[in-house]
Amino acid sequence: QVQLVESGGGLVQAGGSLRLSCRYSGSIFRINTMGWYRQAPGKERELVATITIGGSTNYVDFVKGRFTISRDSAKNTVYLQMNSLKPEDTAVYYCNANFPSWYRADSWGQGTQVTVSS
Repeated sequence: QVQLVESGGGLVQAGGSLRLSCRYSGSIFRINTMGWYRQAPGKERELVATITIGGSTNYVDFVKGRFTISRDSAKNTVYLQMNSLKPEDTAVYYCNANFPSWYRADSWGQGTQVTVSS
């Protein structure tokens, strides 16, 4: 079992910032990557950013230059710093832990709501 607990969501005005946190615990061996996804009302869940255990990061185009993913191994926590937020960033943000397919399925957190007002 792997537990992922997100926090840090909330309401912010356009142009503002938020930092999301995802604390992971349990059987975290063999994690390939940790990531953040989001799902807006009426839309499919989409990738936002990922970070490997080695620290390599990847971002989708619409957040490049605005969002930063990072990881504190000592705290078993992954962060998503979100700057210059836009109303279209409004969504539920989910933390993800990816494992080798032969080992186990991905784990997901419960999600945290981010609302950006115009």
